[in-house]
Amino acid sequence: MAGVKKISISDFKTHSGTVFPSIELYYQQFGRRIGSAPIVLVNHSLTGNAQLTGKKGWWNEIIGPGKIIDTKRYTVLGFNIPGNGVMGQTFDSPVHFHTGDIAMLFLKALNVLNVKHLHALIGGSIGGCIAWEMSAISPKLCKYLIPIAADWKANDWITANTFLQKRILQNSKNPLEDARIHAMLTYRTPQSFDSRFKRTKNYDKGLQNIETWLLYHGDKLAKRFSLKAYVMMNHLLASIDVEREGRNINDIIKNINAEIHLVAIDSDLFFTPMEDKKTFELGKKIKKDIYYHEISSIHGHDAFLIENEKMVKILAKIF
Repeated sequence: MAGVKKISISDFKTHSGTVFPSIELYYQQFGRRIGSAPIVLVNHSLTGNAQLTGKKGWWNEIIGPGKIIDTKRYTVLGFNIPGNGVMGQTFDSPVHFHTGDIAMLFLKALNVLNVKHLHALIGGSIGGCIAWEMSAISPKLCKYLIPIAADWKANDWITANTFLQKRILQNSKNPLEDARIHAMLTYRTPQSFDSRFKRTKNYDKGLQNIETWLLYHGDKLAKRFSLKAYVMMNHLLASIDVEREGRNINDIIKNINAEIHLVAIDSDLFFTPMEDKKTFELGKKIKKDIYYHEISSIHGHDAFLIENEKMVKILAKIF
């Protein structure tokens, strides 16, 4: 991938006690040089990567010259989650890691880059969960913490879905395709499907158009993602929990210096808005600068990648 840079983290010990003599962390940088402008770190979603903007950038509508996160005004960083397959990097035993380990690797990488403070720490889906983990470890890290369609824990619903994903990945004849098809049912909504497909058929293939669409997304992922990478990312999604070792979310929120902006999607069937509302109700009793924003959309979890104008309106209050 053009523009990918590398940081080597030496002698990294995971929370489980496994020691890696060296872990390569791949990242991309956009906009101003480090040290010349406020820094924004954006953590990618499950099958995303650090290509935040530019050719094949997954958030071009939000990040770039003249966009709401303006690369003329900010240094924008994106780290690839280790094991996500970028530059061929995968791990044989994902169980050695949890999202707190990934957060620690990101923090170590920021230290290597001599980045002491972030203007904003943003993440979508699992990226937002890792943003929570980073802030739990380093509560003075950023001015604004913005987890989008994310949570600080894997609740029972997330655990159930990652459990099913794991079984599909282990048992299917077409594991990546079938896991992706199942995942798309949690990333979108019945209303989104109904509004788009209206029970229409693809007569050439003898299938409903919703079926051909799901097959397309399964095939598309299988062509660009590896099975090991998907297994790793699914495992990490199941591992989210900032309350490890008896830590309490109340204390964690109380200690975070940043303004916390929770961004939920009213139709999200994956990281449901109910969980963010619980966190907000809990948080506002102990922290003045915690805010709840909700995107109204029929498109479900993926709305933060679709409803760009609504996303811009929320971020405009911060940027």
